[in-house]
Amino acid sequence: MDSDAGGSSSAPPPPSAAIGAGAGAGAETKGDERGRKQVMVVLVGPPGSGKSTFADAVVGGSTAGRHWVRVCQDTIGNGKAGTKIQCLKAASDALKEGKSVLVDRCNLEREQRADFVKLGGTLRADVHAVSLDLPAKVCISRAVSRKGHEGNLQGGKAALVVNRMLQKKETPLLTEGFSRIMCCNDDGDIKKAVDLYNGLGPSDSLPSGVFGQKSKRPVQVGIMKFLKKTDASVVETSSGPKQALTEIKPAQQNPLPKQENVEAGFACSMEVEKGLNDKMENEEHAKGSDYCDVGSRTLAFPSISTADFQFDLDRASDIIVDTAANFLQKFDNIRLVLVDLSEKSRILSLVKQKAAKKSIDSNRFFTYVGDITQLHTKGGLQCSVIGNAANWRLKPGGGGVNTAIYSAAGESLQHATKKCADALRPGTSVVVPLPSTSPLHQREGVTHVIHVLGPNMNPMRPDCLKNDYTRGSKILREAYTSLFENFASIVQSYMGKQNNESGAEKSASGRISPNDTKMKREDNHESERMKKHKLFQPIMTAKRQHECTKAKRHVLVIARMDGLDSLADVKKEHLPLLRRMHSAGVKWAHKFLEEDAALEFRLGYHSVPSMRQLHLHIISQDFNSASLKNKKHWNSFTTSFFRDSVDVIEEIEQNGSTTTSSDEKVLAMELRCHRCRSAHPNIPKLKSHIAICKSPFPSHLLQKNRLLLSSTMHMDRT
Repeated sequence: MDSDAGGSSSAPPPPSAAIGAGAGAGAETKGDERGRKQVMVVLVGPPGSGKSTFADAVVGGSTAGRHWVRVCQDTIGNGKAGTKIQCLKAASDALKEGKSVLVDRCNLEREQRADFVKLGGTLRADVHAVSLDLPAKVCISRAVSRKGHEGNLQGGKAALVVNRMLQKKETPLLTEGFSRIMCCNDDGDIKKAVDLYNGLGPSDSLPSGVFGQKSKRPVQVGIMKFLKKTDASVVETSSGPKQALTEIKPAQQNPLPKQENVEAGFACSMEVEKGLNDKMENEEHAKGSDYCDVGSRTLAFPSISTADFQFDLDRASDIIVDTAANFLQKFDNIRLVLVDLSEKSRILSLVKQKAAKKSIDSNRFFTYVGDITQLHTKGGLQCSVIGNAANWRLKPGGGGVNTAIYSAAGESLQHATKKCADALRPGTSVVVPLPSTSPLHQREGVTHVIHVLGPNMNPMRPDCLKNDYTRGSKILREAYTSLFENFASIVQSYMGKQNNESGAEKSASGRISPNDTKMKREDNHESERMKKHKLFQPIMTAKRQHECTKAKRHVLVIARMDGLDSLADVKKEHLPLLRRMHSAGVKWAHKFLEEDAALEFRLGYHSVPSMRQLHLHIISQDFNSASLKNKKHWNSFTTSFFRDSVDVIEEIEQNGSTTTSSDEKVLAMELRCHRCRSAHPNIPKLKSHIAICKSPFPSHLLQKNRLLLSSTMHMDRT
């Protein structure tokens, strides 16, 4: 890794000239707006932490020409409290218009932030988190004392709500997809953050990383103790020494001690449960996490050959960006992180600029300042696979990243490397599984090290190419290609293991290794057939599988077309695509029916999808899945919220667009059997009934092939 300079400043680095990437697919750009990068700032904090004040200060105080829009859930419903879906739509509209967005809602849990992070990535905006980490007593005092709050959360009930919400707080992490996280621990920090965004020009960007994270705080006083000590009529402000925001890596804070939940009727946030059943289901659902799974699809790697081997930085940065861009176009669900110790590293700066000019998704390829052997413990960045700029003997020593990785991994890495290879030639790499006894494995979660050797331009080192950059560039390109492809093979192996463990059948997009020739032969025909859309079961990560699979057989057909996020975006010109998606869905249903003739299938779309890319559900009607846990899950597939594919196609043929039910009340309807329509008090009892219910399906499902059965499929084939 380059080490031209080091250290970190005592305040947030100033905005740097951004490298132009547009606002994303569908974004309107005109005149001098071309090349601008929009920013979405997700505010994180309980009621009373100052989110609205922060947002208003940025919107009203911007002096650098960047247009900011505040999206507030308390007022988004025509001045009244609205929904998360409304916030997502407003944020999407603003980003597409070339504006930057401040998301003003509590966002205390990872799940609440995930859709906004995904939206920013889809529209190629920089997604930042600003966490307002003021003491609980300050937030409670402010919330209790305020008058005329937009969401009507004030007075005595506010104290209960704040305390309750803080119990569920999850500290924002880079692994969620944020490119930058700023933690504000007092009013001085908040002012500095406001000033920073006020001075952010249309073509400026802010450095990636985590800033202002403090160590774990002591457990704060319970709510009743606090209320006894505090005069509720006085609004407190945070006190204590003001700490400058520095680039400190995050450490996950422990949540406050759990207390008995108290029902409170208010319209402040969707983040408070509406009933005991939903609470229990949500807690069970929250046990699953994709944190480790994200790490298994992330490769952190140093710049190859640019330090000790003295390869030209400008040429090297071109090769890194080109190779990464080509690789990411081939494979989904993979993330690449270029790491260097120095904040002033020129190779990081060059790569960041060139990646932005190529409009590479900054959530899938980005640069990171830090120690590659301490990404998790010091930076909160989970990477199961790291690359090593090795020497040809595959031995420790030589300084730089090679020495650092061997030292951090201990002798177990040396022994494991010997089992895999004795030497390495330039332009190649070798994968070494890291034993679980390695300190690097135990502390950082690193499961594999990929040793890679690049070309040498240093006459003091072996095999010097004597400035032959034609040959050197070819070798360096081969080195990065080998590194990335070996990483892909690790991910493919991991995904295969996950599929086997879950019993899920592998789909066309599950095969990602370019090195597996057998897999290539099997995929050739399928990949040609599926160029326009992609077919896969929701097994991208453990969490996605957990969330998406709501029946014994459940797959998605995804449209690979920019700007086509939901049925609301579909027009008459998209009919050929919808028909191809429907045809692919029918083939999946037929495949599953050949395996189990007792299944029945529906093909359809959600009126308001949970994933921001148009996708068709092929779902068996047994709904036999541990992941189907609540009313929202059930009603999204058994009410008018679910639009049958044949009806969508017919309606667009006749009217040029389709109607959708965006009323969330539909998702909160009572639980009713999709066959006999009998009502049931909870999901377990509903599932018990479904398992034995032999009533026929409603008559409308038996028309127009809305319901696909083994008998009807056989007749169609005949």
